[in-house]
Amino acid sequence: MRFTRQVLLLQIGVVVLVVGLGVALVAWLLRTTLTEQYGERALAIAKSVAADPVVIAGAAARQQGGPLQTRAQAVTKANEVLFVVITDDQGIRLAHPDPGSIGDRVSTSAKEALSGQDVVSAVQEGTLGLSVRSKTPIEQGDRVVGEVSVGFTVTELTGDVNRLIELTSLFAGGALLLGAGASALLNRRLRRVTHGLEPQELTELLYEREAVLHGIGEGVLALDAQQRVTVRNDEAERLLGTALPVGTPLAELDLSPRLQMAVAEGVPVDNLLAVAGNRVLVINSRAVRREERPLGTVLTFRDRTDLDTLTRELDGIRSLSDGLRAQRHEFANRLHTLSGLLQLGHHAEAEEYLQTLTETTGARAEPPGDQIADPYLRALLAAKSEQAQEKGMELRLADDSWVPAAVTDPVAAGTVIGNLVDNALHAARLGPRRPAAVEIGLLADGDTLHVSVVDSGPGVPEPLREKLFDEGVSTKLAPGHGLGLALARQAARAHDGEVWLADPGGGASGALFVAKLPGLLSTLEVP
Repeated sequence: MRFTRQVLLLQIGVVVLVVGLGVALVAWLLRTTLTEQYGERALAIAKSVAADPVVIAGAAARQQGGPLQTRAQAVTKANEVLFVVITDDQGIRLAHPDPGSIGDRVSTSAKEALSGQDVVSAVQEGTLGLSVRSKTPIEQGDRVVGEVSVGFTVTELTGDVNRLIELTSLFAGGALLLGAGASALLNRRLRRVTHGLEPQELTELLYEREAVLHGIGEGVLALDAQQRVTVRNDEAERLLGTALPVGTPLAELDLSPRLQMAVAEGVPVDNLLAVAGNRVLVINSRAVRREERPLGTVLTFRDRTDLDTLTRELDGIRSLSDGLRAQRHEFANRLHTLSGLLQLGHHAEAEEYLQTLTETTGARAEPPGDQIADPYLRALLAAKSEQAQEKGMELRLADDSWVPAAVTDPVAAGTVIGNLVDNALHAARLGPRRPAAVEIGLLADGDTLHVSVVDSGPGVPEPLREKLFDEGVSTKLAPGHGLGLALARQAARAHDGEVWLADPGGGASGALFVAKLPGLLSTLEVP
């Protein structure tokens, strides 16, 4: 039997039990109340008879039959009671519905009434059958001279009780039908909410969900139709670097503005790169529907930080390798030319050619001198200088640059300096000034490295300055850009530093980016 049907039957059973108990309680209360009412009515009739002077005089004289019998029969007929019995102070009947019973002792105890007390609602068995009777003393002055007993038949009481119970049963039946209908509606609602799944199936789904959520290497974040967090795993919180309480709106999460806009519009997102804390994440987003009803959105996160770091290191090595390869090829050509001149005996031409080579070499960008002691920074600057020369630009090291210590985190330094220089070279190449140039300044202050990069380009447009460091924001027209500055700021903030856009001053039209990187230098100078 399906669980929903079990619930329905259980609810109907509970309703039947409650209604049955209610009807039984009401029947008992009704019977008790009616018994008391009949007893009070019988006592009132008995008191009126006991207060009759004829009855008082007859009881005192112990007169049997006669006026007492007449009075008792008249009261019996007028009030439609079962009996009115009058006795003397010894319990001997002086008046009775059955004349043959006059002179006999009453069948029930008259002790309480003869002692001067009223007896109310006593259901007793007498010569006339089971009845609800009340008794009251007949008093002459201070002396009890007899008692009056008045009774109603139990059949009459039972009839009234049955009529009230029938009426109550109608209401009980209506309540039972209403309860059964409500139970059926609740059962239908339960099936709709659970999509017809049984409890064991829901339990299995819960186990499977927990196993999937916490067993995969990707972060998973599920949002409902109102864009509030409903499901998340530990990996999602680790990658985003923040807690994700259930019920948190999407707008309060540290996610890319582009991603939040895509989720709000219900647009699928594939392999979107975003910066979260000190990580580079690849994010995918899918809207979830069931029977054309929107249920929410599921986001998945993959960590690309390590891959991105390796890629940047590989790009630096490739740039340096390309520069060295170009120099080797150029050097080989010059040696071949010089060798040919010497073999042909053109010594004067060879000497002039060597002089030309010396002058050309001196015109090339000088590698960093003693101003920069760290080998990683020297290699990075040499590689970027080669890149600039290949593009017909000049990369200069500021005259006031001075870094006598070693870099403790070459990757972070390469991320900040490399991205700032790459952006500056691109801006300088697009600028109107020639020759296009970029100047970089490196200055050590204790363990803090200060970086400044200024270019000869057109500068940053005013509308982009406030959101320039957001991922996806770029001055480049080609797609796939907009992460360089965000990564540079992320790497700086990982060392409690910062990267910002400054005013170059002096009426210059280029852009000046400044970075402060605390703790990035060793306190010992490089020998």
